[in-house]
Amino acid sequence: MKSLTGSPPWRLLAILTALVGLAHALLLQATPSRLGLPLDAAAMPVKAVTTRSINAAEAAAADVLVAPPAPPPRAKRPPAVVPPTPPAESASNPPPDQVNNAQPATDLIASEPQQNLATSLDATDANATGTPSVAPLTAAPSLPTQASTGAVSESGPPANPKPTVVTAIKLPESVLLQYKMTGTSKGLNYQADAELGWTNADIRYEAFMKISALFLGSRSMTSAGVITPTGLAPTRFADKFRTELAAHFQADKGKITFSANTPDAVWLEGAQDRVSVFIQLGGMLAAKPADFPPGSEITLYTVGPRDADTWTFLVEAEETLPLAGQDMATLRLVRKPRREFDQRVEIWYAPSLGYLPVRNRITQSNGDFIDQKLSKIVKP
Repeated sequence: MKSLTGSPPWRLLAILTALVGLAHALLLQATPSRLGLPLDAAAMPVKAVTTRSINAAEAAAADVLVAPPAPPPRAKRPPAVVPPTPPAESASNPPPDQVNNAQPATDLIASEPQQNLATSLDATDANATGTPSVAPLTAAPSLPTQASTGAVSESGPPANPKPTVVTAIKLPESVLLQYKMTGTSKGLNYQADAELGWTNADIRYEAFMKISALFLGSRSMTSAGVITPTGLAPTRFADKFRTELAAHFQADKGKITFSANTPDAVWLEGAQDRVSVFIQLGGMLAAKPADFPPGSEITLYTVGPRDADTWTFLVEAEETLPLAGQDMATLRLVRKPRREFDQRVEIWYAPSLGYLPVRNRITQSNGDFIDQKLSKIVKP
């Protein structure tokens, strides 16, 4: 009994160890077959492994193909805008209402008749890029900038040329002149109708110019004001094509303001606009034709929808033209080009009509032109 409760003898331990080892061997031998695995290693399939070499170009292409797309750049926060401090007013930096510095003209002629029609009443010259412009009856250069001529104060007229002093004036009776207009642009010919209307109402006047063409619309300029002993004194000038731009003559304040928000221009006695100038010029010729022989010049201070400048005409010669179904005696005036891309403008005035303009021809530096010829006279 003592041997059963004490430490087991060594024989018993050896028998137990042998029995456990035999059981494990039987279990390991039977398990693979139960799981469906072959007992012979040679019968087990071996999967082939294929290898190849990759050159540098293929590796770079693979990187491009498998590389994830780069994230979109993050928007940068715009820098804070700090308004500039306005410069102090001084004699060298006058406020806008003391500078007659007009906005330069831009893109004033186009290659199509529609845009020629739109600009044919715009009497401004070439811009800084050399693009010419067209105008009915005449044309005026854009006002020189302060950088090229210096500021022009309200207290004095432009240095050169000075406006011609009006000593007498003889204005025509009310009339409507109708014109046929032809022209070329980039080798393309076109036609249009034009009118010049003039109403003489003793102490007041109204005048307009209008150009219209089929399918292209129309453009008009109008002038209104009073008649003085020295001629026309405009109070309002308007230029309308789609929208209207206007110039207001404020003689009591010595300035001319513009609805286009361009700088004010100086008001000078005898100042005209781009419609009244033709009637004023003819009235000066009608009053004293002997004062303007061939070779003489006439200069008038003229206002447009955005600026003002001086127009100078050279009196050239008398000519007879077939107009409105008759041979008409005329006097030709020319504004010759002053700059590279300026227009050559020719105007013919008829003494028999009180020196109203009966023809004008404007030729561009590239050869394009418009030519308006009187076709009919309509009296009220």
